[in-house]
Amino acid sequence: MRPYYVTTAITYPNGTPHVGHAYEYIATDAIARFKRLDGFDVRFLTGTDEHGLKMAETATAEGLPTAQLARRNSDMFQRLQEKLDISFDRFIRTTDPDHLNAAKVIWQRMVDADDIYLGTYAGWYSVRDENYLSEDETKLLEDGTRVAAGTGAPVTWTEEPTYFFRLSAYADKLLAHYEAHPEFIRPDVRRNEVVSFVSRGLRDLSISRTSFDWGVPVPDHPDHIMYVWVDALTNYLTGVGFPETDSELFRRYWPADLHMIGKDIIRFHTVYWPAFLMSAGIELPRRVFAHGHLLNRGEKMSKSVGNVIDPVELIDKYGVDQVRYFMLREVPFGQDGSYSEEAIVTRINADLANELGNLAQRSLSMVAK
Repeated sequence: MRPYYVTTAITYPNGTPHVGHAYEYIATDAIARFKRLDGFDVRFLTGTDEHGLKMAETATAEGLPTAQLARRNSDMFQRLQEKLDISFDRFIRTTDPDHLNAAKVIWQRMVDADDIYLGTYAGWYSVRDENYLSEDETKLLEDGTRVAAGTGAPVTWTEEPTYFFRLSAYADKLLAHYEAHPEFIRPDVRRNEVVSFVSRGLRDLSISRTSFDWGVPVPDHPDHIMYVWVDALTNYLTGVGFPETDSELFRRYWPADLHMIGKDIIRFHTVYWPAFLMSAGIELPRRVFAHGHLLNRGEKMSKSVGNVIDPVELIDKYGVDQVRYFMLREVPFGQDGSYSEEAIVTRINADLANELGNLAQRSLSMVAK
């Protein structure tokens, strides 16, 4: 059987799961199940990204040890996947011992390639997005608050000693890869965004923090914590046995055939991740597909607006198969889609009960005759 390795993005468990998480799980699971039916030996990886400043701040706000918050919330995400009947092979957590080791090994490989150096970072940082931003990637609101231009997340000015990755040295290599492998980024609209971004030139990337201690310590420099995206992206390697690159698991399934992610994290997966892998001397994944967002009646879901949909309540009300069908039928693959209670009821009644239900009933009646 031909191998096929597919992954979801790993989720920050700083809050409870929402219906957008459910959509990514369902869409990826549909691909995994189809590939199995098509004769592939599928390995399906999913999980949670338990490190980073966002987790530490949430734990402080709730008065909990960060590790306790991570365990509690990660369990909720795993239970959601089980409730959705997601056919994953491993639910990885970035606090898993084998992952901590994998993150340290890929860091050391980048050090050995002379792609990491010590410096000082001074600039804007979004805790919500766990992202460094240049001045022109932020905007000032009328009330004086500065936010990320792309996501609207608040940003703060940060100055601290940090290790940098020589991302600037990889712009031409990345562009050459995009040109040679046009299928690497899908859909095309996302590919065009990434190519445009990289074509403008890349700045070296800050890849460690010293202002908090919840994360993977930098090898030989425990006063530095790895930037959460160095740690998080490495999970795709951990899931197939890295750093044991001679193992049967790694040789069979790497490179990954598909990373399924949300469009808001396309830069991390198609710029930073391939550059890290190039530096570490590891083959790149074959494809990154960025799906759209699930909206509520055409509006972005937000806790402050009060329009966030709980996927567990949705399943309890309508049934797991009905929810899975609705997500796959209603949301255009690769584009934003919209949820409303009227829409799911219509799909259940018109498609499942009327069309497919009548087809099944008539077919069985004919068989009986």
